[in-house]
Amino acid sequence: MEGLRVLQLIGVVVLWLTMVSPALSDDTFKVAVMNQQVVVEQSKAGKRALEELKAYSMSRQKIINADDLELKELQQATQDEKLSDSAKQEKQSQFQTKLDAYQRRLSDFNREIQQKQRDMVAEYSRKVQAAAQAVGEKTGYVAIIDKGVEAAMKIVLYHQPALDLTDQVMKEFDRQNK
Repeated sequence: MEGLRVLQLIGVVVLWLTMVSPALSDDTFKVAVMNQQVVVEQSKAGKRALEELKAYSMSRQKIINADDLELKELQQATQDEKLSDSAKQEKQSQFQTKLDAYQRRLSDFNREIQQKQRDMVAEYSRKVQAAAQAVGEKTGYVAIIDKGVEAAMKIVLYHQPALDLTDQVMKEFDRQNK
């Protein structure tokens, strides 16, 4: 029983010291939060990059759609009753060759798009970090933490709204990336 009281007292003293010591210190640490995803998705520079990626994906999708249409026409041609057996066999061989090429192209395009997405995320993460650093240095923050999003791992569970520098970082990001 006595040991429990001593532990409780030590806990209270430690808690009190952690709360009071920053107030007694001359060095106060200012920490803020931001949402990196919002900066990329809502900034002018980020929107431009996302539109470029979307346009690239759409151009690849048009090629895939054209190949898909060609495959459907070729498949219908293999079903033509008027064709001789050797002609049908030739059409089926053409169809299989085109199908293999289509599947390779589809796989290659998917890999290309995923690589472009990874490259864009890496590039824009560096750019957002530079903008956050500039804002932090101007405003005296020693740390700006990405608060994350619900869909991914949310890092900051609570913060006062006044500590959110997302808008300031977004403005700096756009200024740096005209």
